[in-house]
Amino acid sequence: MSALPQPGPAVVQSLPWYHPVGRELELFERCYHAGLPLMLKGPTGCGKSRCVEHMAARLGRPLVTVSCHEDTSAADLLGRYLVRGGDTVWLDGPVTRAVREGAILYLDEVAEARADVIVVLHPLTDHRRTLYVETHAETLAAPPEFMMVVSFNPGYQHALGELKPSTRQRFVGLTMGYPDVETERHIVAGETGADPSIVKRLVALGQKLRGLGELGLSEGASTRLLVDAARLIDAGFPPRQACYASIVEPLTDDAEIAAGLRDLVDMAM
Repeated sequence: MSALPQPGPAVVQSLPWYHPVGRELELFERCYHAGLPLMLKGPTGCGKSRCVEHMAARLGRPLVTVSCHEDTSAADLLGRYLVRGGDTVWLDGPVTRAVREGAILYLDEVAEARADVIVVLHPLTDHRRTLYVETHAETLAAPPEFMMVVSFNPGYQHALGELKPSTRQRFVGLTMGYPDVETERHIVAGETGADPSIVKRLVALGQKLRGLGELGLSEGASTRLLVDAARLIDAGFPPRQACYASIVEPLTDDAEIAAGLRDLVDMAM
């Protein structure tokens, strides 16, 4: 199979910055051209959302993002009638708008949405590629440019309920994880432009924190947290204080665990 065409230098410079850790960009593009929905699985802050933003820009398609939660209703996704100035008007929801525009629809943390809401979207994820808006009595056929992408955190998912097999098996799946040391250094440096010595120490700290399951952390330090710390340091904040604020505080509210994490920061920074 021939390699996918690469965007030119001018296009690359305008894209949201993203450094691949595997073949996720190629898989995304293949799914887009084949009309296949894509499911991204991975821990918090590993780059799922940034990957989608990058690819939407690379493919030249508008991106419609929905942050799912347990109170998300079908009307929130599809649309509803509203009264304006004495008239009743229809307002498309984000899913309906994405289908009309041929956009890339991104359902972030889809496992948090209720199963009965997600089922409404099933016809968009199979050979039909249609959306039935019952309240509006309208059936929309998705254009070739439309693509649905969902993401969730498998570790967090179990506390909220799992995606039904009838939903999961409608998607091509990709598990994303935290990158290896060299790749993560490249990502943190590329995102922030921070001093290489700071980047090296931050990545070493992140790798160390991910191996501390005995502390009871639900997750280790994400690449996103390392990027935030690098940005604070680059803005002139003291390195240790930047790590306390950007890494330790988001990871735990437990005073004893936080004290242990601060000790690790002090040794690393």
